[in-house]
Amino acid sequence: MLGARGIPQFNASNSFTKLYALGYNKSVVALADSLGGRFPNTRGAVLANSFETAVDASGRAIIKQIFSVFEFIGRASAIGYAAVRRIAMGDFSARDTLFQMASAGVNSLPIVLITTSFSGAVLALYTAKTLTQWGVGSLVGGLVSLSVARELAPVLTAVVVAARAGSAITAEIGTMKVTEQIDALRSLGANPIKYLVAPRFVALVAMLPVLTMISMVIGSFGGYIVAQMNGVTGVAYLNSAQQWLTVYDVVMGLLKTVFFGAFIAIVGTQQGLDAERGAAGVGKNTMNSVVISILLIYISNYFLAYIMFGGNRPGF
Repeated sequence: MLGARGIPQFNASNSFTKLYALGYNKSVVALADSLGGRFPNTRGAVLANSFETAVDASGRAIIKQIFSVFEFIGRASAIGYAAVRRIAMGDFSARDTLFQMASAGVNSLPIVLITTSFSGAVLALYTAKTLTQWGVGSLVGGLVSLSVARELAPVLTAVVVAARAGSAITAEIGTMKVTEQIDALRSLGANPIKYLVAPRFVALVAMLPVLTMISMVIGSFGGYIVAQMNGVTGVAYLNSAQQWLTVYDVVMGLLKTVFFGAFIAIVGTQQGLDAERGAAGVGKNTMNSVVISILLIYISNYFLAYIMFGGNRPGF
């Protein structure tokens, strides 16, 4: 039934349903509702429908993310297994490996040195002031050196390498993917795992412990300088470091970075190989590579620290 202006008249119980049955959209319903209540309860129905739509969209997005996580795990595991298998067989390019070691290791060194030296300095700044107030300033060296060897140097070095080398790996391989260079490799009978994944895997696993060892020295030295500026003598700092720090701490800190390097290499190459067509796809996967790598570094660091140093492990 039509009103004076040709607007349908419905009962309060079914006005919303009939409007949509006639093809009216939400803006028409809202307009009709503002014309003096010709459509009672319309506003509440619109809000309820919007809420249901939002919940449905959120649920679909969550389910999609869950499936994407499992898809990533499966894909990354397959690439990692293929790379390790190639490396175990010695079937990878040594020349490309040396180039990647220089690119990922040597070129990352300046950033790593700056990051760890100032991190060690900040740690010494806080601990020196606090411990000196309690009359135990001589413990600063042991605390700083132990923290740097176990946590700061391995984790910060891995994060820097993930941000610099990991993103570069994804961008490079992703660009090759969208420009069909990888398809060209396959058409020539060349295996991308052999020429693209395995060399980068070996390079990161080999260079990350080297960078971490340098970071341990530089981070402790940064703490040494700042500790002296805050009333802790150099002799006291070094004696404390010698008493607290053990070979086990250094070795376990370096062993952590072997896992970190493997994660960075696998994630970086996987995101590059799975990049979507176009520059936007490469940029998206490059960002994902850095984020996922850093998350894996922090998550795995907890479990590795618990296994290596938790409970009754030496030096805890």
